[in-house]
Amino acid sequence: MKTVDCRNGKPVLDGLIETILENRGYLSEIDGKIGDGDHGVNMSKGFSLCRDRLAGTAYSLSEGLTTLSLTLMEGIGGSMGPLYGVLFEGMADACMGKTELDAADVERMLQNAVEGVMDIGSARRGDKTLLDTLIPAQEAFSAARSQGGDLESCLAAMTAAAQAGWQATEAMVAKVGRASRLGERSRGVLDAGATSCYLLLQSLGNTLSGMLQET
Repeated sequence: MKTVDCRNGKPVLDGLIETILENRGYLSEIDGKIGDGDHGVNMSKGFSLCRDRLAGTAYSLSEGLTTLSLTLMEGIGGSMGPLYGVLFEGMADACMGKTELDAADVERMLQNAVEGVMDIGSARRGDKTLLDTLIPAQEAFSAARSQGGDLESCLAAMTAAAQAGWQATEAMVAKVGRASRLGERSRGVLDAGATSCYLLLQSLGNTLSGMLQET
């Protein structure tokens, strides 16, 4: 069985942080088309603060994700801080106290993430938000696992579905948030939250795949 040693959370957290910092300009560019244009700036601020808090420390995956969750809740204004805060809080809870992760554990991480975001927000699938990336990713991972897939194939399915879900937001009309006031004019533009969610899930999938071990 393929698993991931999660006693060292640094590879995953480094990947998530670097992904946001590298895409700061791209995220703000997308957000500027139908939003405030500050998504990349705000996300970069939160993830930079997390990097600074974790610097020079040893931490498990659960501990790293918990620090990221708390930092985003405290350090990002608007709705994205709480949304990503509960997303990563749910993931942290699913791997708390574990030394290794199997496919069932990662599935629980994704399920917790979806449940947390939906519990605190009014958005649903199809509203042109990060849920349009996150829900397909979670469903694809669960479907692959139910069909007997190992962790590696489940992660690949997750990443592919996250990409498809993200790209699908371009054709959607925003139903919540500032962009919803534009109505049909919000169609034809990718959603910024869905974009950052795809980038983060892609990073998570790639890093965990690179950490796989046979047990």
